[in-house]
Amino acid sequence: MNLHGKGLYDREDDWHVLIKKAETFELTESQKLLVNREQLRVLEKLLNDAYVIRRPKTSEYENRKQVIRVLNDIAKDLYGNSASCPVVEEFGSFSMDFFTPESDLDLSINFPDSPLVFPREQKIKTLRKFSKKLYSLQSAGRVQNVQPVMRAKVPILKFVDTGTGVECDVSVENMDGISKSLIIRYISSIDERFRKLSLLMKAWAKAQDINSPKDQTLSSLSIILLVAFHLQTRDPPILPPFSAILKDGDDPASVKNSVRSFQNYGRRNTETLGELFVTFLIKLASVEKLWPKGLCASPYLGHWSPKTWDNKIAIMSVEDFFDRAQNVARAVGKLEVKIIHELVHLTIQNLGRFMNVNLDELKLKESLFGIDGMHSIFVEQKLNAWKQSLEEKTTKTKLITNNVYNPNGASPSTRPLPTGYSGVPQRQAVNAGLETPWAHQSFYQQPMMGTTGVAGGVPANQWWETAWGGPVWTQGWGGGPGGSSTGGWGAANGAAFTNGRSQETQPATDPWGRRQQQPPYGNSSNAHGTTYR
Repeated sequence: MNLHGKGLYDREDDWHVLIKKAETFELTESQKLLVNREQLRVLEKLLNDAYVIRRPKTSEYENRKQVIRVLNDIAKDLYGNSASCPVVEEFGSFSMDFFTPESDLDLSINFPDSPLVFPREQKIKTLRKFSKKLYSLQSAGRVQNVQPVMRAKVPILKFVDTGTGVECDVSVENMDGISKSLIIRYISSIDERFRKLSLLMKAWAKAQDINSPKDQTLSSLSIILLVAFHLQTRDPPILPPFSAILKDGDDPASVKNSVRSFQNYGRRNTETLGELFVTFLIKLASVEKLWPKGLCASPYLGHWSPKTWDNKIAIMSVEDFFDRAQNVARAVGKLEVKIIHELVHLTIQNLGRFMNVNLDELKLKESLFGIDGMHSIFVEQKLNAWKQSLEEKTTKTKLITNNVYNPNGASPSTRPLPTGYSGVPQRQAVNAGLETPWAHQSFYQQPMMGTTGVAGGVPANQWWETAWGGPVWTQGWGGGPGGSSTGGWGAANGAAFTNGRSQETQPATDPWGRRQQQPPYGNSSNAHGTTYR
């Protein structure tokens, strides 16, 4: 593991300057947003409601457990009920209890006494054996969309359980994914704000179409670890450095025992979910210009760190706490990181308008998470009128799903600048202004670690580029870069495809000047009609 490879900052004192800049840039960015305490309470309720509505029901837990039981029955049918029979186990969002009703179910086929390095050929052979059984079940109508993906960096078998609608991604011997998932689950018991903020930031990223490593944006794991890092760097901290939790061992049993000593670790920090949501976005906005200089978020250390990967500086660096030689944000592309930061700044701007009472609660919710079926009849009528007007202007078939533009239905080639609510390109966060008639408070006055004063400027404006393309990457619990068409927790979480074509979107604006958002939770199943990314 190379911590101090060649780069723009080659000396120890230069690395300290880089980390200092990260702290001061965050302080500078935080001063731009003035807080209306009444509006912050409304935001708190909005976020808690958004969290509750995304939490799965008891039946949805049972549906996934039933799928796992059926697959284990299939394993016994294929291998016999003997000591050599593999066991199918969950990992990813379901194992962590970070899933939503629309989340995929990530599964791993694990053999007893398997070698430390399980041969790729054997993994493919195992998945083909299961796929034959699933094809027969597909003929009987019990499963659908059976799809072996054997050329991926991590070979997987995809299918949908017909009875429950649960989408499954099955891999083989993904023991790292299982361990990592359990560790995050145990750590989340330290403070409930970790799970809540992680789920909300994943929902926000899906609504902005930046939660797909296949499309060179953020993996779910990178979002979760960035959230953990943010909670570690509050003042007082809400989560401890993962190194402290893993000091007695990085196996799940040791971690489960270790986290007991950290219960209520963050009780001195009284920040609300709303405050943490806003400051998380501010943190991301503040380091936009520092990723290319080797800045890395290290949940293992619990603070910013300089880092190169094979003597190269990554476009965005988030260290894997389980394997510190891995960058869980390695899939993020050069153009895509600009898109991510544009959307971060646009969201901060909308939050600023909300704090200034220039944006109402409903419109803010829709801008953050899309339309989830809870809007008023008035909004429904507005949207219907907008859609009708759009249809009258064109004779082409247009898919309205999320944030990507593809007029010809071909592979993505261009991607537009977000218009925001004003109908024009937006970039900078909005100051509420001193003329605000209520008592206001800058986020500079909110708890934050390492705020040592303002030094240096804030990142300059940078507009989106229209070029869209490049290699496809895999990334997730067990995956790495590769020439695959899959990505995510099990190297299989990303855009949905219909007839081999990714469904894209028309970036029209609605009556308030916004682009249409995707349906609830960023659904990727066929249960609601069109397949969504």
